[in-house]
Amino acid sequence: MQHRIQQRLQQQHAHQRYRQRPLLTGPQSAQTTLGQQAVVNFSANDYLGLANHPKVIHALQQGAEKWGVGAGAAHLVSGHLSPHEDLEQALASLTNRPRALLFSTGYMANLAVISSLMEKTDTVLHDRLNHASLLDGGRLAGCRFLRYQHVDMDHLQQRLQRAKGKTLIVSDGVFSMDGDIAPLRELAHIAQQHQSLLMIDDAHGFGVLGQKGAGSIEEAALTTDKVPILMGTLGKALGTSGAFVAGDTALIEYLIQFARPYIYTTASSPALAYASLAALELLEQEAWRRQHLQSLIQYFQSRAQHYALPVMPSRTPIQPIVIGDNAQTMRLAQALQAHGFLVGAIRPPTVPEGSARLRITLSAAHQPEHIDALLMTLQRLWKPHS
Repeated sequence: MQHRIQQRLQQQHAHQRYRQRPLLTGPQSAQTTLGQQAVVNFSANDYLGLANHPKVIHALQQGAEKWGVGAGAAHLVSGHLSPHEDLEQALASLTNRPRALLFSTGYMANLAVISSLMEKTDTVLHDRLNHASLLDGGRLAGCRFLRYQHVDMDHLQQRLQRAKGKTLIVSDGVFSMDGDIAPLRELAHIAQQHQSLLMIDDAHGFGVLGQKGAGSIEEAALTTDKVPILMGTLGKALGTSGAFVAGDTALIEYLIQFARPYIYTTASSPALAYASLAALELLEQEAWRRQHLQSLIQYFQSRAQHYALPVMPSRTPIQPIVIGDNAQTMRLAQALQAHGFLVGAIRPPTVPEGSARLRITLSAAHQPEHIDALLMTLQRLWKPHS
């Protein structure tokens, strides 16, 4: 086993895939510190700039004083406290669904839904760029799964012809590495046409898209009947931590009864749930955050094209620049860091082979001058590495 461990680690190094954790020594914000270095943070998913918001921090402190830090047990034992219940009701209201159910992480929520709903004789159909947790949910269920080409509805139709048993179509709402949005109306139509269940992982759309910030499903004006299963996370646009599944009462009750990742896990902190409620209020009351973010996205796209940088056509905060080569991507990310910019270097297997990229993410806490400085620096660095 020790030989296998060393061999796998050496392979990671050899293929320029070795991952290291950047250590922030300041709070999560648009401008923070990495070790002793001040950096502008273009690598976080804190899309609305709420992770370090004074009202959210104050709510966390208040929640801890009133409800304690730990839940002490699973939700079904004695760990379901009033802040959890209030947050579930608020999330159900925002997403216009009968019920919502809290999970500690989005990964856990996806495992819970797919593994509890699907049996070995069933089929899950995945967009090829779906998040790893969605794929792992199918593996945990032991069911058959088929992958269709990215946002290719004709290919999905072909795959459905090969599906056996009950079928579940699963897609990201906003794809985490490309920043594009799934064709939700077409997915809903195909699902109904084939009597398939449809699940959307809206981790990167919730809080960002839609008039109320309820996500990509709100933007597409789709009801619970059209998209029966919605998963959203709290650790991105809301700036806290955790996730939820929203749907009709029968779905939520089913998950409570049969979803092992929910049943056998200590509930998340009630203080954190209280802080998430405060973040949710800010989401609903301060629409200017989404408006400012959208203006930054448009500004980024315009300026990147001005500098002839190969930015992808994304209208979400995720703005990837595909480099291709793993080593070259790492060199550019390190050079940007030396100039005071923290940008994620994403390599396979997170993205397909040959599509390593700089994953630039925008936040409502950024200003246009941050974008100008980043792109001017990247343009200067680009030529030596192109």
